[in-house]
Amino acid sequence: MPNISIRGKKMPQSPIRKLAPFAEIAIRKGLKVYHLNIGQPDIKSPEKAIEAIKNINLDVIAYGPSEGNKSYRKKLASFFRRQHVNVDTKDIMITTGGSEALLFAMGSIMDPGDEVIIPEPFYANYSAFSEESGAKVVPVTSSFEDGFALPSIEMFENLITPRTKAILICNPSNPTGNLYSEQEISQLGELAKRHDLFLIADEVYREFIYNPEDIHYSVMNLVGLEQNVIMIDSVSKRYSMCGARIGCMVTKNKEVIATAMKFAQARLCPPTIEQIACEAAIDTPKSYFTKTIKEYKIRRDTLISELLKIEGIEVTLPKAAFYCIVQLPVKDTDHFAKWLLKNYELEGETVMIAPAAGFYSTPGMGKNQVRMAYVLKKEELVRSVHILKEALKVYKAIKYKKPMLID
Repeated sequence: MPNISIRGKKMPQSPIRKLAPFAEIAIRKGLKVYHLNIGQPDIKSPEKAIEAIKNINLDVIAYGPSEGNKSYRKKLASFFRRQHVNVDTKDIMITTGGSEALLFAMGSIMDPGDEVIIPEPFYANYSAFSEESGAKVVPVTSSFEDGFALPSIEMFENLITPRTKAILICNPSNPTGNLYSEQEISQLGELAKRHDLFLIADEVYREFIYNPEDIHYSVMNLVGLEQNVIMIDSVSKRYSMCGARIGCMVTKNKEVIATAMKFAQARLCPPTIEQIACEAAIDTPKSYFTKTIKEYKIRRDTLISELLKIEGIEVTLPKAAFYCIVQLPVKDTDHFAKWLLKNYELEGETVMIAPAAGFYSTPGMGKNQVRMAYVLKKEELVRSVHILKEALKVYKAIKYKKPMLID
């Protein structure tokens, strides 16, 4: 039998999706599974996007431009300018999701063996994208105790080597819910300029900020860093359109755009119909976001308050996005997460969580942590945490009294 590639073997499993087979078995057994593991919003997609799809009048769904439809790119540039992000149409490349945008960015700037510094915990697929690009992830660890604030610039500086090519951040953060300040972004910009590095920012959660005094500061606003910064964006969370798979890579670096175009041409074009929907979604009224953010704030506050009622659980209040890292009173949350799906139920229900070790690159980190997404309705979050509370009691009792049953 022919061998699987070394790269394929090294590709990491998603901590978000790797437990899906266990969840499917639980569902087939008739259990209801509350999904705290994945950031799939249940907020309705904008009516304008849905109507645009319904009203499509095409005889042929043809190939489009590799960089994306010009009308969409032009409208998207106007959208960003309204968000105080100064970009032009030529700075934007439409991609098949934010994931492809990051793949194009890394493929355009990273050579095999080059290093990218990423604050951990980070979105788990960054490891996969780096592996696909032949790049090496160099983690700089942020602390649960200080709310996963940006590590000191000195910590970043100490990790820079001749192979360092880029710094990658997620702001607001998936999985921590932290929001970096203008000062922190400026400090990273100065570091990138000093060492001639690229600064890549995944900014797909820019709308989801819950404190009026907090604002999102984009790397695209860093003066003098126009050739260094690359912004990643997506419609997935903004418009609750995860399945549309439309994102974009934004940079004023013409060489990066030209290089990424080669990757874009190789995959021909981003989806035609979804671009039509996303272009229409830009006209979504501000009231949609006001209502959505208000709802997520209620859900955030509900989840955090319910979790803090459980003895042994620690969690910090996220400032943005719709995730939080939770420390559980167990030694191995990967084992616990599998047990929840395979061996536990409360009145025909159980919960699915994402073990946080998969969001770290440093071995051994996050073993007692999970990432939770507060995308369920308030009453479902309350019920989920109640199930978790009762499950922890049972797990603690049997863990030390008899062998576990899942292996």
